[in-house]
Amino acid sequence: MLDEGTPLFVQIAEQIADDIAEGSLAEGERVPSTNELAAFYRINPATAAKGINVLADDGLLEKRRGIGMFVAAGARQKLLTDRRQRFAEQYLDPMLSEARRLGIDDETLISLIRGNGHRNGGPAA
Repeated sequence: MLDEGTPLFVQIAEQIADDIAEGSLAEGERVPSTNELAAFYRINPATAAKGINVLADDGLLEKRRGIGMFVAAGARQKLLTDRRQRFAEQYLDPMLSEARRLGIDDETLISLIRGNGHRNGGPAA
């Protein structure tokens, strides 16, 4: 699960964020404690805490004194909105720019996306 190329705390934050986005961690649900995460991933509890704090700083988790960290209200929608925006910026904007450079019109592009067009950009037969 954990890879060497990305800081461990980032991977912990991303995994919890993925669980929230997918709905396996629901709003109001308690997230694993730093000690639980540390034991599961065999990492330092301070590293796990840093990952949790990233999400708390983003407003995705909230601390309830003496109980733990919980998924904040609206966290899933915020994550999905942010991820859709990032998706558009990383994939759609460059694709649309390239399509314009290649002279691919909107109708052909939509057809290509739906899988109804030829890979050379021509109209479907």
